[in-house]
Amino acid sequence: MKIVIAEKPSVGRELAKVFGATTRKDGYIEGKGYSFTWAFGHLLQLAPPQDYGFIGWRKQHLPMLPARFKLAIRKIKTKDGFVEDPGVRKQLDIIKKLFDEATEIIVATDAGREGELIFRYIYYFLKCKKPFKRLWISSQTDEAIKDGFRNLKPGEDYDSLFNSAHCRSESDWLVGMNATQALSISAGSRSVLSLGRVQTPTLAMICSRYIEVKNFVPQIYYQIAIQLDKDGQLFKAISITNFKTKEEAQQVFDQVEDIAAGFEKGGNITAVEAKPRKEPPPLLHDLSSLQQEANKKNGFTADQTLNLLQNLYESKLVSYPRTGSRYIGDDVFATIPGLISKLTDHQAFGKQAAFLQTIKLNKRSVNAKKVTDHHAILPTGEKAYNLSKDHQAVYDMVVGRMIEAFHQECIKEITKITVNSGSIFVANGTVVQFAGWRAVFNDAEDEKKDEDNPALPKVTAGELLPIVNKALLEKQTKPKAMYNEASLLKALETSGKEIEDEELRYAMKDSGLGTPATRAAIIETLLTREYIIREKRNLVPTQKGLAVYEVVKDKKIAQAELTGQWEKRLEEIRAGASVTEFKSEISEYTKTITQELLVAGAGLAAQLADN
Repeated sequence: MKIVIAEKPSVGRELAKVFGATTRKDGYIEGKGYSFTWAFGHLLQLAPPQDYGFIGWRKQHLPMLPARFKLAIRKIKTKDGFVEDPGVRKQLDIIKKLFDEATEIIVATDAGREGELIFRYIYYFLKCKKPFKRLWISSQTDEAIKDGFRNLKPGEDYDSLFNSAHCRSESDWLVGMNATQALSISAGSRSVLSLGRVQTPTLAMICSRYIEVKNFVPQIYYQIAIQLDKDGQLFKAISITNFKTKEEAQQVFDQVEDIAAGFEKGGNITAVEAKPRKEPPPLLHDLSSLQQEANKKNGFTADQTLNLLQNLYESKLVSYPRTGSRYIGDDVFATIPGLISKLTDHQAFGKQAAFLQTIKLNKRSVNAKKVTDHHAILPTGEKAYNLSKDHQAVYDMVVGRMIEAFHQECIKEITKITVNSGSIFVANGTVVQFAGWRAVFNDAEDEKKDEDNPALPKVTAGELLPIVNKALLEKQTKPKAMYNEASLLKALETSGKEIEDEELRYAMKDSGLGTPATRAAIIETLLTREYIIREKRNLVPTQKGLAVYEVVKDKKIAQAELTGQWEKRLEEIRAGASVTEFKSEISEYTKTITQELLVAGAGLAAQLADN
């Protein structure tokens, strides 16, 4: 009997259905020579400190550095405290029985780092020695599943992926358990002050931005605006100088020559620059970029978007969601025309899909070398029926982005007119000559809403134009915006560095905080710990969060860049780098932060008491 183990029951049932296995048993389905069983996500976890003899929270136990980590069955909270989940124990017994009977074990947990960890922990906990094969698919369509089973991979091909996942798991335990106990003990806190390898630098980013905004003192400055007339078409130009005082601005304002004195005075056009700009289409979505768009457009949290996307994946409508890649290879690119042809009747994108069938597709998102475990998120071509409003919104973001990504460049003309009238003024404007990919969501016009001049008249250097109006503008500097989920996810990709260029940001993804698959959970953890709250769409620290931040802000555990380097190391382990070296470094790092927090937490108790 071939035993197939999936990550959760819904996927196990779907795989069984594809194979025509229909006999339902307790904890599995069998038929056609297969038994399909499942986990419930993480059935097992690294054992808690007491399993290594560290009973109670005591300073003398720190740092806790188990020589060899143990696995423990997931626990649930009851009136008697935390106990083994009986459902997990029962399912593990079922899996053990099936593994013992197996002629072949096929791993069908999610094809990624955490999916690999879920299976391997079960495999090692049950002390199974049988070889296994890996199902590695990027889509849950029947054809993708069948093709995946025809091309099963040797289990050992994914040893380095497991090593990366296992190192991540152990490092999170070491940092989280030791830092949390160290801070809680030194602060004398009656409640748990949770810290974590990724959680704490993320909190530090939110707190730092919040404090920066709260302490921001606006600076008043002045500008002068003039309105010129070119054959009846009015346009605005702004002084290139920002004046610190009103008196200084008034002096220049009074010198601006207007039409009252006749045509011999006015605005002298000293230079005209008109440059065409080709704007390439955006890259395909990975999980992080999709979460950002869903937050901006619909206000969805990162966790909401992930759950909606996972539902769409399990409904066979989109490809694997937890991907960190925004590219596809040539093999997948060969399927794109077929996917586009199935969208010509789409209510929102049908017209653009039909247009793409008449042109050569843009290949900016095609680069096999930049595809990691899974390619970018794509629709599968399966027909979407009766989706909820939220599911439809996310599905349309996937479909719309695919059409954008393979569309033509947007061509603009960027015009800059320099005017001299007692001072130097500049008028900027943009004309979209060909919308290209921006026609998909009709956002070519939206791009120009904030501009003073959506379109500028044709003028030439040397012209003298009448100034029909002038104004002295009082303005003030503005702080950076508070983090919302979209901007925080963007910042986490680059460990807080503000990088707008999407390709450069993508190049830094292996040095970001967390992974696309884990960032939503980090935000939710900070909310659960009551370190942050949602205020409208912003993420704002609580007094508790700020108090913890004040203690840790200068410590290693709060350094985003350092944590980003660990993430990069985990990616290198997946590519075959040394596990021993990484574990040694994490051990030394744990010793350092534990000592720092044991010393630093003393003043925290008073702050928490005051709050």
